[in-house]
Amino acid sequence: MHSRRALLYVPGDDRHKIEKALTFEVDCICLDMEDGVAHNRKAEARRTIAAVLGELASGASEKLARINPVGSGLEEDDLAAVLPFRPDGVVLPKVESLEQLQWASGKIETAELAHGWPVNSMRMLAGIETAKAMLSLKEIASHPRLEGLIFGGEDYAANIGAVRTAEAWELFTARSLVVMHAKACGLQAIDMVTVDYRDIGRVRSEAIFGAGLGYTGKQVIHPAQVGPVQEAFTPDAGSIEQAKHLVEAFESHQKEGKGAFGLEGRMIDMPLVKAAQNVLERARAAGKI
Repeated sequence: MHSRRALLYVPGDDRHKIEKALTFEVDCICLDMEDGVAHNRKAEARRTIAAVLGELASGASEKLARINPVGSGLEEDDLAAVLPFRPDGVVLPKVESLEQLQWASGKIETAELAHGWPVNSMRMLAGIETAKAMLSLKEIASHPRLEGLIFGGEDYAANIGAVRTAEAWELFTARSLVVMHAKACGLQAIDMVTVDYRDIGRVRSEAIFGAGLGYTGKQVIHPAQVGPVQEAFTPDAGSIEQAKHLVEAFESHQKEGKGAFGLEGRMIDMPLVKAAQNVLERARAAGKI
């Protein structure tokens, strides 16, 4: 599974921006055919993304393609244009039902079989952006091709009529539900966009808060957001060493037949051990250990 600390959206109809994005050290580039592209430029976005996937080396960055919503009337042409060029995965926005994922997965599997690629080698990520989606999260998160849930905070707020605030408490319940369902099904959870891309302090604080909620990464819309987001979702050296020390002490006590134990003034039991293991997993995903 790819590490997706920062998922950078790039308009699919702008080849210059795509080529520039491929030079960044970003975990994941999402070539967009949906919100980032005007309606009269959708066909151009399909052609450009297909050309980029076919011609340009991806380097270390994962390349995803975001199609238009299933039911928009654009989704079939979107998939037909990009699947032959084998993106690493497909992002489905505004998913509200398992059936939408099943339809897209069927199209992807047909392409995999036609080209002799392993079935399920192209993964899917689902955008959770409406109240209706929240009510179907259990079913949506169960799809076997799915690798992550992406929380669309701005779309969700608009859908329910919430007033957006800097503190984002109006999104807190939905934001938490997305994490809960993602983790219950072994999926990545990608947090909302910080729309004011020039406010790096806000980007950083929102990313830190999202990481604290259990998100594994965050959507970004500008190169300036990439560094602060990657940093927020990567444990620092001190946290890594502390986690290693705790896990090593746990393993030593297990060999001695001891369960809970004291370490540096704290009583250590399984929840704290699991938290330390999570830190180490995040560090491995980021290539820190």
